[in-house]
Amino acid sequence: MGLKRTPLYEEHKILGAKLVEFGGWEMPVQYTSIIEEHKAVRERIGLFDVSHMGEVLVEGSDTLPFVDHLIANSVSNLKNGQICYSPMCYENATIVDDLLAYRFSDVKILLVVNASNSDKDFEWIKKQSKGYRVMVTNMSNQYAQLAFQGPKAEEILKSISGVNLSEIEFYHFTTGRVNGIECVVSRTGYTGEDGFELYFESDAAVAMWRKLLEIGQPYDVKPCGLGARDTLRFESCYMLYGNDIDNTTTPMEAGLKWTIDFDKKDFNGKDVLVSQKENGLERRLKGLEISKGIARHGYKVFSEDGKEIGYVTSGNKSLTVGKSFALAYLSKGHTKRGSEVFVVIHGKRVEAKVIKTPFYRGSVKSGK
Repeated sequence: MGLKRTPLYEEHKILGAKLVEFGGWEMPVQYTSIIEEHKAVRERIGLFDVSHMGEVLVEGSDTLPFVDHLIANSVSNLKNGQICYSPMCYENATIVDDLLAYRFSDVKILLVVNASNSDKDFEWIKKQSKGYRVMVTNMSNQYAQLAFQGPKAEEILKSISGVNLSEIEFYHFTTGRVNGIECVVSRTGYTGEDGFELYFESDAAVAMWRKLLEIGQPYDVKPCGLGARDTLRFESCYMLYGNDIDNTTTPMEAGLKWTIDFDKKDFNGKDVLVSQKENGLERRLKGLEISKGIARHGYKVFSEDGKEIGYVTSGNKSLTVGKSFALAYLSKGHTKRGSEVFVVIHGKRVEAKVIKTPFYRGSVKSGK
């Protein structure tokens, strides 16, 4: 079976994108250069095709109790038009996926999941829904999704928006017309900058894509690929499923305690997470500043006395800050800020120290 393509595949080819395989999809990794695209988002505006993301619709009278059982965060605490970020866990508290839950009403919630996990997630959600009065529908093929990201996002997008963008708070959404196309408009993103994600019928993708590039032209908008998406999310310390979190890690270990609603009566993995909260953790995901070189996924971390104490999940040179950073799971006793450790890079021990995260804070509006 061949790779899946978004409705914008031909547009990417016209723009000269370098296409790669990602999670079963043929996607642009870059158009000009990752550095240029990264810089555009940090300073002005960038446009991403994220139509490969999965969307699962939950509807029915038991929607709120069901989704609250399914994910660690709470949808009952949300207002209509509000979004929460949450891990979705197995019974043992390891992570099926991380997702966004869009609360439309008491009886309608849209779950936005990672592209590489969408089929697995849909089967898991369906299986979990037994006994609840809900209908679970995989909408992934019907939606296109674009991310318009950067400090100039609101200023540019308002020229074609039928909704008042300034009224949309961070992690909130509304529905209305953008460029005459009916959309879900949410103030979310994966870059650390302010911006919007637009969801709409897939057959309108080309018209919306071209219009966003057109209105962004005076601001030197850049179409951006997966390369810049990764360097941007890394600086902001957003989780990447398959690297930083997966079915061997728990939200507590990953530093996602803020996404867990311990007051809920019951949800998948609650007992394990409560135990970890009360008894402490054997390891934690922490930020590292690397003295030289780049620490890649899987590289081992050692204490000063040569004991192996963890491994790197994501690592890169920050294109904004100019320093080399990494995220790594570190054993208890080595997670304190300022702790000196070593990462083995190309067979050599390289000095590193535990630092505060995120590595960079952009124009993203704070929801806290």
